Amino acid sequence: MNIALSLAAVATFTFSYLTDANAKGPVKQENDHDKAKNVILFVGDGMGAAHRNAIRLATVGKKGELAMNEMPYAGIVHTSSTSPVTDSAAAATAMATGVKTYNGAISLDTRKKPLKTVLESAKAHGKSTGLVTTSQVTDATPGAFGAHVADRSSQSDIANQYLKNSKVDVILGGGEDYWYPKGQSGAYQDHPSEDPTEESKGTQGNLVNDAKKLGYSYVTNAKELKKTNNKKVLGLFANEEMFQQKPEGKGDIYHPSVSLPEMTNKAIDTLSKNKKGFFLMVEEEATDEMSHVNNAKQMIKAGQQLDKAVKEAKAFAGKHPDTLVLVAADHETGGLAIEDTDNKDESGEGISKEDGPFNVAHSKDQFMIDWTRTEHTADDVPLTAMGRNAQLFTGTYENTHIHNALLKAMGLK
Repeated sequence: MNIALSLAAVATFTFSYLTDANAKGPVKQENDHDKAKNVILFVGDGMGAAHRNAIRLATVGKKGELAMNEMPYAGIVHTSSTSPVTDSAAAATAMATGVKTYNGAISLDTRKKPLKTVLESAKAHGKSTGLVTTSQVTDATPGAFGAHVADRSSQSDIANQYLKNSKVDVILGGGEDYWYPKGQSGAYQDHPSEDPTEESKGTQGNLVNDAKKLGYSYVTNAKELKKTNNKKVLGLFANEEMFQQKPEGKGDIYHPSVSLPEMTNKAIDTLSKNKKGFFLMVEEEATDEMSHVNNAKQMIKAGQQLDKAVKEAKAFAGKHPDTLVLVAADHETGGLAIEDTDNKDESGEGISKEDGPFNVAHSKDQFMIDWTRTEHTADDVPLTAMGRNAQLFTGTYENTHIHNALLKAMGLK
């Protein structure tokens, strides 16, 4: 029943935005032959249609819209990998390469052969490239756009490939532990009080030094990030993720030392200096991680930061009409449902107990969030798009279509 409701929510989401766009008058149809010079792809990890709606209600209320929703084109995306329920690695691989693969694979096919990614294609055509995330910069989603490994856990290998193979220009997020060898901590000390288990564990030597030798500016905080003017930037702002994943009631733990909007703005500013354009992937990881521990409060907080980052991209696109902006998800996490504030809780006690009540912005109404599980589901997820060739992303399609449409939008083979 919950899956059926989620699918219905996705269908309603897409239909409402497509019809709403048409209701406001004819939407300008970009010429398919015009190329998108710049692409900014947002991935709200684990963010299904109900996640978006919960974020919307808590942020702008029943009559308002999120920046990520106020786009003229929308689609419904099937998320399965070679298994019915995907993980982030296989889902990101599908979006990055146009090929379905096994869970855990980073841009390798089922025979473990490398697959060219859309980021690599953009780079080959002279565009600048960037990866931004609140997770480790070498985690599954960014990894699939810039590396090729058989197991997503090989994060130092992913980092090494960013520098020496795919040559990503801007890399911003967490995960400093994978860039330094064991026993050699960087700006973020081993065994921090918020999580004593975190420590340097790199397997490829001192990759920060390697990055510096390759011309990257290495920054470790917001002040340094703002100051740098280099065209190649490596910013690592936490040992692991830029937040602490804990269940509801364990403290206010989504506080990245550099916000996603700040990182997004800097990445756009840096990459846009290339006259040939750029490809940028921006991920909010906490929408997924907080759903894994059924922490609705922190999931909403992360979603609000994602929406602020989308506003940064939309502002840039408003001044540069040859830019394509998309907001997608790799899968749904938690089987989230939005419910009324009654005394019924079908999910029971423990971690899956109802969260809330949450206030509906600009009203006296409230809502509850209920969870059916702590893992991923096979639910379809919504995608919204605006800008040059955004019409290529309408309809219902497999996640592999995202890669193919991105190449077509940029006019790349």
